[in-house]
Amino acid sequence: MQCARHPSVETELACGKCGTPICPRCLVQTPVGARCPTCANVRKLPQYQIPAPYLARGLGAGIGAGAALGLVWGAVLPFSPFLLFSALLGLGLGYAVGEAVSFATNRKSGPPLQAVAALGVLVAFLVRGAVLASAIRGIDLQDVLRNDPFGWVVVLLAAVVAMGRVR
Repeated sequence: MQCARHPSVETELACGKCGTPICPRCLVQTPVGARCPTCANVRKLPQYQIPAPYLARGLGAGIGAGAALGLVWGAVLPFSPFLLFSALLGLGLGYAVGEAVSFATNRKSGPPLQAVAALGVLVAFLVRGAVLASAIRGIDLQDVLRNDPFGWVVVLLAAVVAMGRVR
């Protein structure tokens, strides 16, 4: 017999529910046996289904948390000359932004929310740069962003932590 989805493939397998011929490429193994994709009713877990309203809430939370944390970072801790302190700052910043996105989306996960969390961290870095540029005369935002290696360490570490929080 021929596979119902791939007519050029001969098979001896059949769906355990409807009896449709299936090849090993179509076969979906379920707890009750081999099924065709239609009878297996394969769906994503609800945790990974992100409708547009949840994505919008996550985007708002990520940008809002990033802006607030960027203001605090720029006002309270303008420069961090020590790598260890920068690493700890990155861990805290990433966790806070990731947790804000996760909380706003009712603990949903997935790649779109990972991008939103990384964007929130980038917003925090840009807001911090704007705060520093406005506080120091003769320096613009590009100079602050270009000449801050520890800030970039914080951003990279924070982005990894934030993305891991909504993975």
